[in-house]
Order: sequence, then structure tokens, then C-alpha cells
Amino acid sequence: VQLVESGGGLVQAGGSLRLSCVASGRQMSSYVLGWFRQAPGKDREFVAAITWNGGRTLYADSVKGRFTISRDNAKNAVYLQMNSLKPEDTAVYYCAADFPGHIMLTEAAEYDYWGQGTQVTVSS
Repeated sequence: VQLVESGGGLVQAGGSLRLSCVASGRQMSSYVLGWFRQAPGKDREFVAAITWNGGRTLYADSVKGRFTISRDNAKNAVYLQMNSLKPEDTAVYYCAADFPGHIMLTEAAEYDYWGQGTQVTVSS
């Protein structure tokens, strides 16, 4: 299984970015898909997750109301729409997949597959 993120970049505070993650090698429709991030010198932290059919989502308190996770099983993809970005959102963002697809976990160690990450930098 390979997960490939894209969409990162440099944006000013208050701006928006949309991250994408496309999977190959396996159909991910039975997996929870999630986003994590890691800032320099910090642990990898949970950002958001979505169940196998998109019926339920879960967000970290720090991004609730600003970020939206969605998925398209036909494209084997998950997305993260990030609005009202803040400098503290600066990090490498990773997508991840976990089985089974109906239990959303927030611990990185629980996830089975990971992408290589995409850098998001928010300037003040």
C-alpha cells in the first residue's frame, strides 16, 4: 500500500490549503483514513479522521471548525480542507490508514499505513 500526499505549501495566516492523499495498491474503502501532523521538535499529533463511508468524522480541538476532512472511495482518496490557517498549524502533514474502518483512533501507533508527508508553512 502506498499513500501519497499533495497540496502542501506556503500560505499567509488566515489563508486556506487543501491537502490530498491518494492510495494505491489496495482499496481503502474499508479503512479509517486520517491526517496527522508533526512540527519540528514535537511529537506527531492527530488532526482528523473519517470512517470508511464518510459517515462520521473526528477532529482535534485545535482544528475543529477550521479544518474539514472528506474522502472519495471511488478515487481511493482522502482530503483535508484547511481554512483560517494559523502559524501554529505549520507542520509536516501525513495521511494514514487504519483497519477496521468504523473505529476512529487518535494514536499514531494504531495506524497501519502512512504517507511520506507534505509540508505546510503558515507565515504570520
